[in-house]
Amino acid sequence: MSNLTSITNEKISVPAIRARKVRGGAVPIVCLTAYSKPMAQLLDPHVDVILVGDSVGMVVYGFETTLPVTLEMMIDHGAAVVRGARRVLVVVDMPFASYQLSPAQAYQNAARVMAETGCAAVKIEGGIEMADTVAFLTRRGIPVMAHIGLMPQSVSAAGGYRAHGRDEAEAHYLVQSARKLQDAGAFAIVIEGTVEPLAARITNELEIPTIGIGASPACDGQVLVTDDMLGVFQDFKPKFVRQFAQIGEQITTAVQEYTAAVRGHEFPAPEHCFGVKPLVPVTINMQDNATSAKPTPQKKRSGR
Repeated sequence: MSNLTSITNEKISVPAIRARKVRGGAVPIVCLTAYSKPMAQLLDPHVDVILVGDSVGMVVYGFETTLPVTLEMMIDHGAAVVRGARRVLVVVDMPFASYQLSPAQAYQNAARVMAETGCAAVKIEGGIEMADTVAFLTRRGIPVMAHIGLMPQSVSAAGGYRAHGRDEAEAHYLVQSARKLQDAGAFAIVIEGTVEPLAARITNELEIPTIGIGASPACDGQVLVTDDMLGVFQDFKPKFVRQFAQIGEQITTAVQEYTAAVRGHEFPAPEHCFGVKPLVPVTINMQDNATSAKPTPQKKRSGR
């Protein structure tokens, strides 16, 4: 396995991720989402960061937005992922309304997430307005990954899913937000749905790594929703997603074959059942052309 696939077998820490600036010669950070132990086990040998995203609300629960996701959901899925992760850094999203009220509220809920899941860090959406909260958390030992640009929890207020940073005022806000969040102690920043030149500029100006999604190849890392990357969904693909597999088509084919096997009485076969005696091997006596059924191999009895 190449070094580009698996950087190290050692447990990846928050300081190790913070040091991964590509302009300093580091290999880009690879991040994918997971919501279960089996998926975490599959991703663990290959990626650097697993994000337990509040995207679980849309991917797993079928919500139209991430807003209905609760703290309890994030804790349950976060704990499952941690049980399956041996070496990667696990970051859990703080869901909507669990941290915006005050720094104290954010600390109470973030501390609960870390204590009950065993994750290494939490992720918080928001720009300049969240800098004080990030500082409050980091000073109290809670590592924070920040998130700016397109923020799913604020998509209604932002006017829907659109690219951010096109006009001068919004670009200025994003640059200032990134700087303030870095100064507040965030160890990395997700930049989502932001025009490429601006995402590249922010990445170049910061000392902490940026992780892009629909942003720029200049970012210090990339993140995608795993189900998008695997092509699980066949009816919608965001512009910024590259499908590295077509698992959705494979699932459809497998289900069709299973259905045909059941309806055609081909499955289950005897080897898939309990308490069914195996067929007794038949041996042929070539001398008298007689057949006899006997267990194979057969032990010789004394006196014969």
